Amino acid sequence: MLRIVLGILALSAALSGQARYDLLLKGGHVIDPKSRINGPRDVAIAGGKIARVAANIPASEARRVVPVEGLIVTPGLIDIHVHVFQRPDLLPRDSSVQTDAHSFRSGVTTVVDAGTAGWRNFAEFRKRAVDGARTRVLALLNISAGGMGTGTEDNLDQLDVEGAVRAARANKDVVVGFKSAHFGGPGWESVEAAVKAGRETDLPVMVDFGYLNAVRNLPTLLLDKLRPGDIYTHCYSGHREELLENGKINPAMFTARKRGIVFDVGFGAGSFYWYVAAPALQQGLPPDVISTDLHTGSMNAGMKTMTNVMSSILNLGSSLEDVIAMSTWQAARTIKRPDLGTLDEGAEADVTILRVDKGRFGFLDSAGAAYPGAQRIVAEMTVRRGRVVWDLNGRAAESWKTFRYDRKKWTK
Repeated sequence: MLRIVLGILALSAALSGQARYDLLLKGGHVIDPKSRINGPRDVAIAGGKIARVAANIPASEARRVVPVEGLIVTPGLIDIHVHVFQRPDLLPRDSSVQTDAHSFRSGVTTVVDAGTAGWRNFAEFRKRAVDGARTRVLALLNISAGGMGTGTEDNLDQLDVEGAVRAARANKDVVVGFKSAHFGGPGWESVEAAVKAGRETDLPVMVDFGYLNAVRNLPTLLLDKLRPGDIYTHCYSGHREELLENGKINPAMFTARKRGIVFDVGFGAGSFYWYVAAPALQQGLPPDVISTDLHTGSMNAGMKTMTNVMSSILNLGSSLEDVIAMSTWQAARTIKRPDLGTLDEGAEADVTILRVDKGRFGFLDSAGAAYPGAQRIVAEMTVRRGRVVWDLNGRAAESWKTFRYDRKKWTK
């Protein structure tokens, strides 16, 4: 009945020409960490922008009203670690995915490709992954000139700081940092090159550290090599002595947090394990940012989706408000894009509507081990630039009984 009443009011407003808003999300519980809003609010959208967030916005002021009672309304989710540069030259070994096929159904409106492209193939990355996507696609530029998957990431002559800096400056709208990944050399050359590029551009660096050796170790990386604001991804992988043999989280991680190092989940296909994550949260080291490390090897395994990773952290003990902050405002701050991850008036209208189910659920880590949970986060609806792009249960749609079908467009 409420849906019918709201629809009549919206139709009346549209017919009378008095509608101030294009879309009104009505009756939801807004969690906007930047603005410190955590309570009942309506969200009004006009011209693809957030027009107003307030209690009891009249339905008569909107052309389209979507009732979202019992749901959580948040800024559009930001996934800062994905791989979406599909490269024909790497087939059949290419593990990147098509962005729009995965993002909106998971509540994600912005993704950051984490180092799949280097400066030499960035123009092709932009053409293939950025320009045609409805999702906002940003990038951490690989410090290795050819990017990931080419087998050249260990080559020192590929660590081209000047080329990376030049590409970043020429693509400021897309490049939000640099990535050092999968470097198997004995020293620190890849990390140091990435940090140098980051220093010259005032952009953060994300490090996928690989494995330890006689020279490289976690304390040196976190306390000496990285700067405040740089990102340690795969923080619960266990591959680099994040968890010590005595069951304690490596003290260097706590010291690094005080320095301002950002800890990112980066779940992936082999980088998130309960035996590390559970003690970390119990001992006071939750992540700063939640991300998926989305690719063909992770999407059907323990990782699954952004909301599934959020659910994993939620069931490990983080609050819902914190989990949303990790996936919105904290992610935006990490990549130095304060225009994102917020429902501020005037911000682009990227909005996610979530449902939190209660029950008995099971979640997997990268080894396939199960962890029980009592809550599961589900993406009910996703709004990108003011338009509904994902609607799981047809909440924003008109009933088929009153919908005016255009049969002519289906006839030849």
